[in-house]
Amino acid sequence: MYEGDLEGQSMNWTSEEGRGDIIRSGTNIDRAWQCQNTKRESGRKVQSGNINAAKTIADIIRTCLGPKSMMKMLLDPMGGIVMTNDGNAILREIQVQHPAAKSMIEISRTQDEEVGDGTTSVIILAGEMLSVAEHFLEQQMHPTVVISAYRKALDDMISTLKKISIPVDISDSDMMLNIINSSITTKAISRWSSLACNIALDAVKMVQFEENGRKEIDIKKYARVEKIPGGIIEDSCVLRGVMINKDVTHPRMRRYIKNPRIVLLDSSLEYKKGES
Repeated sequence: MYEGDLEGQSMNWTSEEGRGDIIRSGTNIDRAWQCQNTKRESGRKVQSGNINAAKTIADIIRTCLGPKSMMKMLLDPMGGIVMTNDGNAILREIQVQHPAAKSMIEISRTQDEEVGDGTTSVIILAGEMLSVAEHFLEQQMHPTVVISAYRKALDDMISTLKKISIPVDISDSDMMLNIINSSITTKAISRWSSLACNIALDAVKMVQFEENGRKEIDIKKYARVEKIPGGIIEDSCVLRGVMINKDVTHPRMRRYIKNPRIVLLDSSLEYKKGES
């Protein structure tokens, strides 16, 4: 419901959310909306709140970085217990409401999808950058000036990385194993790093394919980790094909079939009693 003269200078209305006003001043229209459940903050207080939220997320996984990293024990909503030091896996289980904290978690998810590693490092680095920027904001420095300085620092870092980087020959297995080992040594499976590195390299070589003259590798689509109860870590291997985890339905059922005939159905294969 609204009241007022449309040709006049002001008009107000009433709705379920609250009461608002439109004040017409020349060619500019200023709108003010008042809601009982709305809290508005601006200025330095918002900047400080966003930085503190981002630093809190970084502090959660700070102890998961480096050769002396520690494991985190997580309790999922279903009551299961997960132990990991992977930054993205930890942040996936955290429920936050703050927009800045959600943005930090999104950074970790994007890093995992685009690169596959460095999910903890990118969060800690982002938290430290915001922590350093906070001191400049306290000196009344405009955020755009701080951002432009970070962009210049990024250009300098990229230039330095190009100078110290070395070419990688993907056909050199020893070089590839050393690269993979640098990521695995911080994980719980580091005790079996040699086995894990060889399995990872074999799996990547198995799923790679050429398309439009370039090699494409989609690990998440064509490779899967299947866990089978029993056995030891050394029993792990790479299977060229498709594995279906199915229980033995009969004691006389054969455990091994060589060169079987396989039929793929998109419907269930069972007897259904017809309706009379």
